[in-house]
Amino acid sequence: MPSSNPRARHFPPPMSSTSLSPEGEEVAEEEQVVTPWEVSAKQGGKIDYGKLIDQFGCQRLDQSLIDRVQRLTNRHPHVFLRRGVFFAHRDFTDILDAYERGDKFYLYTGRGPSSEALHLGHLVPFMFTKYLQDAFKVPLVIQLTDDEKCMWKNLSVEESQRLARENAKDLIACGFDISRTFIFCDFDYVGGAFYKNMVRVAKCVTYNKVVGIFGFTGEDHIGKVSFPPVQAVPSFPSSFPHLFSGRENLRCLIPCAIDQDPYFRMTRDVAPRIGYSKPSLIESTFFPALQINKYAFSGGQDTTEKQRKFGANLEVDIPIKYLEFFLDDDAELEQIRREYGAGHLLTGEVKRRVIEVLTELVERHRRARAAVTDEMVDAFMAVRPLPNMFS
Repeated sequence: MPSSNPRARHFPPPMSSTSLSPEGEEVAEEEQVVTPWEVSAKQGGKIDYGKLIDQFGCQRLDQSLIDRVQRLTNRHPHVFLRRGVFFAHRDFTDILDAYERGDKFYLYTGRGPSSEALHLGHLVPFMFTKYLQDAFKVPLVIQLTDDEKCMWKNLSVEESQRLARENAKDLIACGFDISRTFIFCDFDYVGGAFYKNMVRVAKCVTYNKVVGIFGFTGEDHIGKVSFPPVQAVPSFPSSFPHLFSGRENLRCLIPCAIDQDPYFRMTRDVAPRIGYSKPSLIESTFFPALQINKYAFSGGQDTTEKQRKFGANLEVDIPIKYLEFFLDDDAELEQIRREYGAGHLLTGEVKRRVIEVLTELVERHRRARAAVTDEMVDAFMAVRPLPNMFS
């Protein structure tokens, strides 16, 4: 999925407020920029997700939907649902309505392979996608956009393909069910029905529109302009005839970070015009390091005495943010929040608990990844039917 483009000023425009210049004139101040290439907030501050929902026009994922997921799946909601990590959606209600009627759906998510391995922030959507696959017992397609990284990161075709296979090992290590999962690289898979859908999408999006959405300039090569349909069409089941032949009306649910929303607003706009259903989305916040001020790594006070007296500012505390992502025990998290906020716990004590939680998570993933062979990667990427994909 897309990476940084330093020239881009993308649609939708950044939210802004006004202030007075030294000459007394009103000037706009950028508050935050959230695009597929760039995530930043005013003066390094926090992303305002409420404003982002209003700006993008998506819906908040409220407690009633979380309760409904629990009722339909008979599973305790994932920690990322309970803690608001996945906080917004587009038509997730429609997916649940269809599922309650007995209609299945499929999942689609992706990764732009630009490094040897995934870090914790990269793993967040895949950890959640595994939960969705297990809870709803539905098939999953994972797109590795090696073509996109070749164009944006100036990697060779061969290096992009190598990194895609390395990243596939990290994804397989998340524990996806091979009987319900198809992983594909664009360089290997694009063609046939997939390419036909790309052309259908491309014909519906004008050059002016794609410039407005993605901020392309006259200096960008044409490969970048042509890429958005590639990321759009895995939303349509007809792109995968070996999986979904005869199921062209199957709905698609896309778990992703909210910076990917522009791609799928474009897709949702085009879909009815070419006879397909709009994909639904369930969207996450960003991993803490992306939006917390560099001077606010800890919300604890700068001396033990002050910490005991005033307690920690939990809103800016990175150790607490990490625990909110990865500590599954709700009661323990609440106790840490309460005692740290009141000054009964010191920053070092909270950090030690974070280290324990992350060490366990990383070591478990490291062991799982070490067990993934090239033959396993080939099996997940084989163009084959999935006979048990809905069982």
